Amino acid sequence: MMTTVGFAQSNSFLLFLRSQSIEKNKASRAKWVTSSSSSSHLRASSVSPSSTEAFHRTDYGQAIANDGMNEESRKKKKRVFFLDVSPLCYEGNKPSSQAFGHWLSLFFSQVSLTDPVIAVLDGEEGNKLRRELLPSYKAHRKSPNPGKYSKRPHQFVEEVLRKCNVPVAGLMDKVVRIQGHEADDVVATLMEQAVQRGHRAVIASPDKDFKQLISENVQIVIPLADLRRWSFYTLKHYHAQYNCDPQSDLSFRCIMGDEVDGVPGIQHVVPAFGRKTAMKLVRKHGSLESLLSAAAVRTVGRPYAQEALTKYADYLRRNYQVLALKRDVKVQIEEQWLVERDTSNDSEVLSSFFSTLHG
Repeated sequence: MMTTVGFAQSNSFLLFLRSQSIEKNKASRAKWVTSSSSSSHLRASSVSPSSTEAFHRTDYGQAIANDGMNEESRKKKKRVFFLDVSPLCYEGNKPSSQAFGHWLSLFFSQVSLTDPVIAVLDGEEGNKLRRELLPSYKAHRKSPNPGKYSKRPHQFVEEVLRKCNVPVAGLMDKVVRIQGHEADDVVATLMEQAVQRGHRAVIASPDKDFKQLISENVQIVIPLADLRRWSFYTLKHYHAQYNCDPQSDLSFRCIMGDEVDGVPGIQHVVPAFGRKTAMKLVRKHGSLESLLSAAAVRTVGRPYAQEALTKYADYLRRNYQVLALKRDVKVQIEEQWLVERDTSNDSEVLSSFFSTLHG
C-alpha cells in the first residue's frame, strides 16, 4: 500500500497554516510509504518474510544479523529529518526559487511537522575531490538561480530556513556551507551521528544516492515531481522493490555507472557486460569489493566478465570512490539541533517568501 503526501500550492498552504493547529496535524499523522516510481537500477520482485530478515542492517556491503529490534521500539525513537536543500531549488533541470518554496511549505506542513529538521547545502568546491577522480562527475550541473532575490541563492535559502528555526549544518556566524564537501556526505556523516545517539534519521531528498544509507533506523522521504507530493521510502520497501541489500545497489551502480551523475559504467569499455550479468554477480557476492577480490583469485563468471573484472578492477574501484557517500566530514551534530522545531514563524516567513516571488 502506498500513502503519499499531496503537493501544497503557496496560497492553499498559507490557508492551511491559519486554519489547522499543529496538534491536529499530529493527530492525523500517518506513515507514508511508497513503491517509488523514481529511476530503478534493479528489477522489482517480491520478497518473502524470511528473505527480508536477512538484511536488517548493513556495514559496507556486509549483511548483519537482525538485532532483535521490533517495530514498536523503532517507533519510540525520536525522528530527526535531514533536508537536502539544493535539489529542491530546481524544477526539473531548471533552477527555481518557486520550487524551493513549494516543496519546503509542504515539507513543514505535512511531513516533518514539529520534528527536528537539519538542513544541509553543498559546500564551495564540494565536487572537487570527486572531479579530480572523474572529471565528468556532475559536470552538467548548474547553480540555482536566485530569481527576484538580489542575494546569492544560498543566502536567501539560508535566511528562510533560519527564520523557520531550521539549523543549517556547518553554519558558524552565517558561513553557509562546509567548504570542500557535498551535501550528500555531510548528511551521511550527521545521519550516522544521529543514529548513534539513538534517533531515527529521515533524509528528505530526491537524490537516489541516499538509498545506499537505508537501514532499520534510516528512511528517505522523496519529493515526487510528477505526482507533486512527498513520499516515504523505507528498508522494507527497498527489499520488496529490489530483493537485495542497499549496499548491493551501490555496487551495481558502480559496475553499470550512473548517467545522471556522469559516472561511466563498465559497458563503456566492455560492451558485452550488461545489467543481468552485473546483478547476478552482485547478488551472489554481496558487494563490489567482495566480487573483485573473488575474481582476483578464481573464476566468477563467463570469460568476458572474468576478464573485465580483473582488467578493470581499478576502474570499478574508482567508480566506488565517486559514488559511495563519505561519513568522515568534520562536522558534529549539536544537541540544540535535535530539539522540537518551533513552527510559530512558518506562516509569516513563507507568506513573505511567496509575496516576494510574486511581487
